[in-house]
Amino acid sequence: MRVADNVEVLELSMKSFRGQTIIHPTLTWDDDTVVLVDAGFPGLLHQIREAMARAGVPFDRLDKVIVTHQDIDHIGSLPDIVRESSHNLDVLCHEEERPYIEGRKPLVKMNQERLSKMLGSVPEERRQQMEALFANPPKASVTTVVADGEVLPYCGGITVIFTPGHTPGHICLYLNQSKILVSGDALVAADGELRGPNPQSAYDMETAMKSLKKLTQYDIETVICYHGGVYRDDANTRLAELASAAH
Repeated sequence: MRVADNVEVLELSMKSFRGQTIIHPTLTWDDDTVVLVDAGFPGLLHQIREAMARAGVPFDRLDKVIVTHQDIDHIGSLPDIVRESSHNLDVLCHEEERPYIEGRKPLVKMNQERLSKMLGSVPEERRQQMEALFANPPKASVTTVVADGEVLPYCGGITVIFTPGHTPGHICLYLNQSKILVSGDALVAADGELRGPNPQSAYDMETAMKSLKKLTQYDIETVICYHGGVYRDDANTRLAELASAAH
């Protein structure tokens, strides 16, 4: 789905422990650089290739993958993307997330108690598959760490917004040229509404809510939610309402 000049929201179908769902990585590009934000669940490389081709951007042009955070539906196909690239890819994330993405620390949400809660009603065969995946999650080397407020000098400028809470090092990205917020999992869209972080999947819900206040510093016309897709209905006002609910 094209949401602005040189900004495409990819729609990828994946089967998670909650069943079949659609996720929404973001692709943005200019004459020199192609950036993919988040890498989907494991096994989605073919879908990513096809979605990029439909957008008119060949996979071989991909230069950079920015990872908003460590969750498995955001890093899952990253190793495949890196391996299949015809050149060295730049993989970017916040410093807090780096050891998890590189596999030097276990994913923060994947302790046994949380897994049992998430997978409680999942059929046994699927449960075993998911447990095996979480026991040995995908990993890839991070080449560049980014910091809060840093403006990445490509595609018209991409501002990094450090929004911890969903995970310790979660980031959102503000596409300066198009006034688009790529929210990762800091926000979700559902039933035509923009909502705050999902309490069931937040590492620290109180911090996640407080992080929403930072988003009100930006003039945002469009929000891309990884879960739920595109929201355009007076985003600034809605973000102010959500931020005011934070303690």
